[in-house]
Amino acid sequence: MSKAPLSGVRVLDLSRLLPGPVASLHLADLGADVIKIEDTGVGDYARTMGDGPDGLDGTSFFFRAVNRNKRGLTLDLKQAQGREALLRLVAGADILLESFRPGVMERLGLGYETLRASNPRLVYCAITGYGQDGPWALRAGHDLNYIAQAGVLEQTGTAGGPPAIPALQIGDLLGGAMTAVSAMLAALFKARATGEGSFVDVAMSDSVLAHNLFPLFALQAEGALSPRGGDLLTGGHANYGVYRTQDGKYMAVAPLEEKFWVMFCDAVGRPELKARYAETAAPELRIELENLFASRPQAEWTALFDQVDCCITPVLTLPEALAHPQTQARGMPKLAMALKKSPPCGNYVSSDCGRSP
Repeated sequence: MSKAPLSGVRVLDLSRLLPGPVASLHLADLGADVIKIEDTGVGDYARTMGDGPDGLDGTSFFFRAVNRNKRGLTLDLKQAQGREALLRLVAGADILLESFRPGVMERLGLGYETLRASNPRLVYCAITGYGQDGPWALRAGHDLNYIAQAGVLEQTGTAGGPPAIPALQIGDLLGGAMTAVSAMLAALFKARATGEGSFVDVAMSDSVLAHNLFPLFALQAEGALSPRGGDLLTGGHANYGVYRTQDGKYMAVAPLEEKFWVMFCDAVGRPELKARYAETAAPELRIELENLFASRPQAEWTALFDQVDCCITPVLTLPEALAHPQTQARGMPKLAMALKKSPPCGNYVSSDCGRSP
């Protein structure tokens, strides 16, 4: 049986809350040995955040979910003994991940140059909101601040309405976790090839800005942006939007390409709309589709478009998504069940609780 891709890779994770722990979770799921290091006080704030304790050990589902498959250790890095312990761990580690504000590790005597002297191959990844330099480098922030600073929040929402807070943490997960994962793996590849480690500076606001692609394209091509909810992929075109059904639910309607638009028009018995493909930005066409989808309940529309492959699906609740045949076939609900049944433990893996690696 082949080993997991990152088998033999050791990661020291000093980060907290969501971005860093999710990044190291992905590495753990790929086979890395992740050691989560918390302070001797409150530890990671995520332990008591989210939907509350799970009833087993007083630790939140949030914390358990993003720290599964890891080992746990507490160190007081303000004390010489704690710093010495971390340096010993660094000597045998491949990656160190932290999410302190710039300068914190240096003030502890554990900055990159110090750790690099102990292990020249070390990949050191620092996740921050705004990066290691610049006028906002030391500024506090959360996901909402990062997507606001990157120009994403201003464009998110419906036409004429205020900016809408996304339900998915774009800054934390795209800007922080996934950017860090790709950067750490690239730096690890370099370290394995050359013996030289790297300092990886992940700024969540930078990463979100770099992925804010369609507004950037519009700005370059036209010198201006469409108003909120007014461009192709935010509701400005009738063939890419969300429509309310008769029973107060919604359908996600996205027949962007002409071939899908033609199939849609035939499926709903409106063949005359085929000729209006070039007019999808017209408000009148959106009103027609609003009236159309309001004429039937979601279940009827879902049954109809289950037979027509033209990019139209129901807007599901999370319980509905977990129960969906596609989700079941992919085994995704097993993750939620595994978290619910995970053993009560002060750290993350029961056999390692309270023990140093």
